Amino acid sequence: MNSMTGYGRGESSRNGAKFTVEISTVNRKQAELSLYLPRELDALENRARDEINSRISRGRIVARVGFSASANGKSKVKIDTKLARQYAREFRKLAGEMKLKDDLSIDIILRAPGVMQQTEQALEVEELWLTLRKALRKALVDLLAMRAREGANLKKDLKKRVSLMQKSVTAITRQAPKTAKRHREQLCERLRTAGLEVDFDEERVMKEVVIFSDRIDITEELTRLESHFEQFTDCTSSALPVGRTLDFLSQEMNREINTIGSKANDAQISRWVVVLKSELEKFREQVQNVE
Repeated sequence: MNSMTGYGRGESSRNGAKFTVEISTVNRKQAELSLYLPRELDALENRARDEINSRISRGRIVARVGFSASANGKSKVKIDTKLARQYAREFRKLAGEMKLKDDLSIDIILRAPGVMQQTEQALEVEELWLTLRKALRKALVDLLAMRAREGANLKKDLKKRVSLMQKSVTAITRQAPKTAKRHREQLCERLRTAGLEVDFDEERVMKEVVIFSDRIDITEELTRLESHFEQFTDCTSSALPVGRTLDFLSQEMNREINTIGSKANDAQISRWVVVLKSELEKFREQVQNVE
């Protein structure tokens, strides 16, 4: 179980190219990635997105990539030989026409505009990707480690909430059978107080008790709640993202608890239902942080 909140940083350099990657994540129902790359690295965007999305399935992700390239090995000098020969011919032609001494040197030709050029080498995409990927993976390892630590704390808290809910469910399970009996006794007492001569074993009285017992029966809801608790336990041991599953379970638990609260005609059960709702609300808040 991992949290959706985390931060990671990674660096990598090779052949004068240096990358710095920072990745941060926060809660979000779906995966939403914002990737910021230098313009000259646009060709690597899709690869970088795939690398991040393959490791993070849920959350708002912000990834920033810093890039710098040193001068070493990144520039070269180029001489335009054809242009140099044209300059040499024209210089000698002009010297002859003006009857000047032909003292043309290579230094003069090299100084002529356009003969000697300094050009930037094209960035090697494949080589840059290997360096960027290394920085990305370092940042992701850092990020996922933090999310795992946060996830361990979330798991601990969620287990605590479920344990408290299980105790309330156990208490309600013990109390529920007493409710029908108490209703029968109260019904009989009201009839006696009203001075009505009624046989308490009469079919009409028993039918009323049975109808009421059926209306307040919460066995099915309690069974489903126990099943949801077991599913939660399965989720805590899963290596896969379980945030959406836990969110669904919390909704189902809420449905069962509300039904128990509306059915149970018992003050003690109502108090335990309040405890269930309180713990479930804390459970649901924490589940919003789980990947």
